[in-house]
Amino acid sequence: MQEFVERREIRDEVADHREPDHEIDPLFVNRWSPRAMTGEPLEEAEYLPLFEAARWAPSAYNNQHWRFLYASREDEEWNTFADLLLGGNEEWATDAAVLVVIVSKTTFDHNDEPAPVHSFDTGAAWQNLALEGARRGLAVHGLAGFDYERAAEELDVPEGYEVEAMCAIGERASPETLSEELRVREEPSGRKSLDEIVHRGGFE
Repeated sequence: MQEFVERREIRDEVADHREPDHEIDPLFVNRWSPRAMTGEPLEEAEYLPLFEAARWAPSAYNNQHWRFLYASREDEEWNTFADLLLGGNEEWATDAAVLVVIVSKTTFDHNDEPAPVHSFDTGAAWQNLALEGARRGLAVHGLAGFDYERAAEELDVPEGYEVEAMCAIGERASPETLSEELRVREEPSGRKSLDEIVHRGGFE
């Protein structure tokens, strides 16, 4: 098991690319989406805490819309999950230790009415998962490039649930393990300025 040591500072690899305009916890800045993973399995104790963090996300009516379907490298279902990948993601995401399909319940439990915030709440759970992974020094990368319809069919997602996204979780590897095209992208990305995303009053 990889030893986990928490660091309460912006990591050097991140500081070269990101600088927050206001004082916030370094955890938010340190989270990014590496692709380079070792292809080695992780023990459950290394990745189940990420789902635990997701469990505590805020949720309308405490409905907890999120569901996480996953396979580790040792599971019989691994190939089922890996075969869902599209758009070149199979080139690197198959080196993950865990592949996850993220699903949300589209209705409220208490009245069976449509829940307009099911994707919003599930996104909050995903963010918790990603932040906990970053805190632990793992690679956690969200994916939109996969076959949504096949995911629903092959993973027996019932009616009333919507496939939202996939993510790959693994132990980080050197960028040198990636193709040249991906290697040049293996760095934390910047962010739009607050002026672009925050408007006092109405939308400008």
